[in-house]
Amino acid sequence: MTLEEWAALDDDVEGELVDGILEEEEMPTVLHELIVTWLTTALRRWASRRRGFLLGSEAKIAVGPRRGRKPDLSVFLPPALPAPSDTLVRVPPRLAVEIASPRPRDVRRDRVEKLADYARAGVRYYCIVDPQLRSIEVYELGRDRRYTVAASAAHGRVRVPGCPGLTLDLDALWTEVEAAERAHARTSRRR
Repeated sequence: MTLEEWAALDDDVEGELVDGILEEEEMPTVLHELIVTWLTTALRRWASRRRGFLLGSEAKIAVGPRRGRKPDLSVFLPPALPAPSDTLVRVPPRLAVEIASPRPRDVRRDRVEKLADYARAGVRYYCIVDPQLRSIEVYELGRDRRYTVAASAAHGRVRVPGCPGLTLDLDALWTEVEAAERAHARTSRRR
């Protein structure tokens, strides 16, 4: 399958393009989606103040001649903005964000395969939020087209490298996650 064929697939056909083959995507959990919505609020506000925008997990981004990925969140800033009518984004986002899944094959996908794909595509910053470890890692692309860890934290307020003025309050994020877990536990006991 080509990138163009992948971009033209119906919305109900899920998957990322890996070496011309449609590869199954991870199935997001409620925890995954809680974190995505929390991050969406912070990232959208920050990007819009800079005349940029935030795209969600259905945005298809070309990362190689026969490879395409769909990050959980992608931040684009001027002058590298895709057209609103694009079905296939060919400009790298400033920041790609993935929420790590606990399944071993998904961990490999996020931490090895996507890391390499985003580096080759020129994505300047790659962020992995790990709900199981309650941590965030931000990688910065070097001139050698390799990522190095630019920030790593589990709590407190984290300034996101390469995104001046963007600070994420991890304590607030994990408090919201824990509140959802407590609420579920209370309702489960009542059943």
